[in-house]
Order: sequence, then C-alpha cells, then structure tokens
Amino acid sequence: MKKLLKILSAALVSAGLTTGFAAAQSGSIDTTGPDSQNHITNDQDNTADIKNTNKANLKNKNDQDAESGEAEVENNTTGGSATSGDASNSNSASSDVSVSNGSVANMTWSPPDQDGSIDNTGPDSNNTVTNNNTNTLTVTNKNDVKIDNNNKQTATSGEAEVEDNTTGGDATSGDASNENTVSNSVDISN
Repeated sequence: MKKLLKILSAALVSAGLTTGFAAAQSGSIDTTGPDSQNHITNDQDNTADIKNTNKANLKNKNDQDAESGEAEVENNTTGGSATSGDASNSNSASSDVSVSNGSVANMTWSPPDQDGSIDNTGPDSNNTVTNNNTNTLTVTNKNDVKIDNNNKQTATSGEAEVEDNTTGGDATSGDASNENTVSNSVDISN
C-alpha cells in the first residue's frame, strides 16, 4: 500500500506540473522502501500554426484617342498656308505593393526548466526521471499576385489638302505620337 501511495503521489506531482508554455516543471520523491517503483515524468508540448494569405491585384487601364484637325487650302486663286497641330498621347502608370508578414525568426521557444529528483530509495528500487519537450511549428504562406496592364492608344494626324487652287499654297499636318510607361513592383516577405 505504501508503494502504491508513493507512485500515485509522484504521478499527481508530475501531472500537476504540466502547466503549459515554458513553465517550470519539477518533481521529487524521497525515502521509499525496498522494491519500490518511483517514476517522475515531465511533459511539455508547444504548438504554433501560422497561416498567411496575401492577395494583390493590380490593374492599370489606359484608353486614349487623339486627332489633330484637318488642314485644307482649296478653291483659292492663290492659296495660303494651313497647318494642323500635333496629335499625341502620353500615359504613365506606377504601381507598388509591399506585404510583410511576421517572421518566425523572431519566435523563440526556450526549453522549460524541467527537473526531478528521487532520493533515499530502498534496495532493488526502480527509479526513473523523464523530461520530454516537444515543439511543433507549422507555417503556411499563400501569396496570390495578379498584374494586368492594358494600354490602348490611337493618335491620328489631320488630313492636309491643297486642291482646286490657281496657285497652291502649303498645307502641313502635324505629328502623331503615342507614349506609354508602366512600372509595377511587388515585394512580399513572409
């Protein structure tokens, strides 16, 4: 009966000491009789599950039309000069996305202060002290980045006509030009 009480007492001490994250755990058994079974077990399990889900959608849409006017010199005895202006489109878009999730490099799990002592046991006694520490870390990163750049530009220079004049003049049409600049930058750090 005395052996049974000591085993139950050691089990209760050990069970009462598993209080969680980085807790001090200890147990002691002292002065037992011969052929006694004395066991102290300290168990600690730490689990962390980190999930990061990042979505970034970038859309740049540009639709431009430019037309210069018509330049005509017609139906004159002496034609003069007609000039149509330039037609141009210019577009500049800049997108920047930066996502940073907490780093597990800053996470520390210090081993708990676990100890146990069994003293003054009788002959032929079986005495064990077991300390178990298990750390489980699961990190799941899901990054979804979509970039859609759509540029549609039309530039039309006006019509330049010299017709039906006794003496023709000058008709000059302007330049037609398109320019587009897009810059996308995505920086995700998990």
